[in-house]
Amino acid sequence: MSPLHLAVMPDEVLRLLEPRPGQTIVDCTVGAGGHARLLAERIMPGGRLIGLDQDPAMLELARLRVPGLPVTLLHRNFEDLPSVLQELQIGPVDAVLADLGFCSDQLADPGRGLSFQQDGPLDMRLDPTRGEPASSLVRRLHERDLADLFHEYGEERHSRRIARKIVAARQEAAITTTGQLADLVRSCVPRSRGHPIDPATRVFQALRIAVNDELGALERFLVVLPECVRPGGRAAVISFHSLEDRLVKRAFRRPEIWQELTRKPLTASADEAEWNPRARSAKLRAAVNRPQITDGGAEHDS
Repeated sequence: MSPLHLAVMPDEVLRLLEPRPGQTIVDCTVGAGGHARLLAERIMPGGRLIGLDQDPAMLELARLRVPGLPVTLLHRNFEDLPSVLQELQIGPVDAVLADLGFCSDQLADPGRGLSFQQDGPLDMRLDPTRGEPASSLVRRLHERDLADLFHEYGEERHSRRIARKIVAARQEAAITTTGQLADLVRSCVPRSRGHPIDPATRVFQALRIAVNDELGALERFLVVLPECVRPGGRAAVISFHSLEDRLVKRAFRRPEIWQELTRKPLTASADEAEWNPRARSAKLRAAVNRPQITDGGAEHDS
């Protein structure tokens, strides 16, 4: 099976990370391997790319894109980056990329439960080998907790109404499929005239974030990232909604650690947004790890 996913803002990623022969780069969310291939081609000869993903199916797709290239693929979450480098006996690397979007291939698989375009089990786990599926959260959370989840992670204005409807519906029958949940949300949220976004979109986003602890993992990743990038090395993060972008912006605006390369996030060109609709919501930020200030070889506080 050929990967469906297209790498987002590939030219911008290459320009900001500046991959060169002999470098070691980590693609922390390798997905179907689009960015990984572009980066790996540019660090030859003598370079090495480490590709991480929490989804074993994505790693198999990535393998199809990187034959013959100096790529090591590992089933790990990006927040595990320090331990991965330690296990591989690699010091701080030249560049790190994290693309926080999920793959078109994951969306296209109804068995993953990430999309309401096709009916499937209400799962949503990006790593199907661990964690609690969305159906379990929908079944066990109290009404107030569901409402808070939809409001905080989905920025859903009708969160309380939706939570109330879910609690009433689950008393009659368990909500176990994406179709059931999407229809339930649509039944109690008015669709704005001329607005293309499906009423279920924000609820599905909120559940996916909660199921995969996406914001928690991102916060932990951003804390350990500076120790994983060499002084003068580069890091780039592509986010797809405001909650993620806010965390990245806050992390990269610590001048004692990072020098920003993108004061404002880069977005996809009109041409890319046309042929790759998923790129429309992408925001790319990048920064350089500042060298440690030394005085006669010894660090000092400022």
